[in-house]
Amino acid sequence: MSHGNASLTPTGRLRLARCVVDDGWPLRRAAERFGVSVTTAQRWAGRYRVQGQAGMVDRSSRPNRRPAQLARRIEHRIIGLRVSRRWGPARIGYRLRLNPATVGKVLTRYEAPRLAWTDPATGCRLRAKPKPLRYEHKAPGDLVHVDIKKLGRIPDGGGHRFLGRAAGVRVKKGAKPGTAYIHHAMDDHSRLVYSEILADERKETASAFWTRANTYFNDCGIIVLRVLTDNGSAYRSKLFAETLGQITHKRTRPYRPQTNGKVERFNRTLGEEWAYARLYLSEAERVAAYPAFIHTYNHHRGHTALGGKSPADRVPNLCGQYT
Repeated sequence: MSHGNASLTPTGRLRLARCVVDDGWPLRRAAERFGVSVTTAQRWAGRYRVQGQAGMVDRSSRPNRRPAQLARRIEHRIIGLRVSRRWGPARIGYRLRLNPATVGKVLTRYEAPRLAWTDPATGCRLRAKPKPLRYEHKAPGDLVHVDIKKLGRIPDGGGHRFLGRAAGVRVKKGAKPGTAYIHHAMDDHSRLVYSEILADERKETASAFWTRANTYFNDCGIIVLRVLTDNGSAYRSKLFAETLGQITHKRTRPYRPQTNGKVERFNRTLGEEWAYARLYLSEAERVAAYPAFIHTYNHHRGHTALGGKSPADRVPNLCGQYT
């Protein structure tokens, strides 16, 4: 909405109308003075004559009549069939010769509950609309999400994402920059992240990464009780199981990345705020910026799921929180 004293908002309209009605200005002169068309000047002058200053405010843009809108009696018939017969939009639409989508919109507007949420005998609502499923463990260390994010390395001179494929650096055949494997370990309760950019995703690399990650969490005062991973070969290996030791290992259901959703959401943040946030002229330049991004994410970046707090705010006595 424009400022209240801007031209042709209520204050400007009143000035224009008074120039025409009270001072006797010609419509063309008033329109030229206020930078509007003659039709606009005539409209506001006419409203001022009839309604005075009260006519200078915006009116509702809702049309006076809507020929395509269903008659109220038809809407009542839809609701009546829903209550008495417990029919869905398709059967009601067939009975009344209406589009099922139209019937569904009417039922939604009248806040009719879904049939699955009502008692078959009485039609009474049995439960409220379910909230999206979301879980969070009560204490740091109760569950740690572990995952690997793959990113294409940036060739020297910059990549095509910013420069475009035509202007981007051409890489000789057989000399591709390769792939960077970013290993994550995220605490479920606090969203505190330990992450490293490594050369591969083999079992030896994943196991060594977890050793360092577990040490980091221990230094933060977090004792890890459970670890959640996907079903990658590195996480199904005996070496990774031996590295976990007494820590309980849980795996996600196949083809269900939602189970590991917190770390998947971190991967999206990583892409938006670090990997593709600006133009990097080399992979080394992007790698050098990664520790600062992780520190900002852990200690200074507010998290909407944490009520605007940073992950460090949820870990008692975390060192480096205010650096």
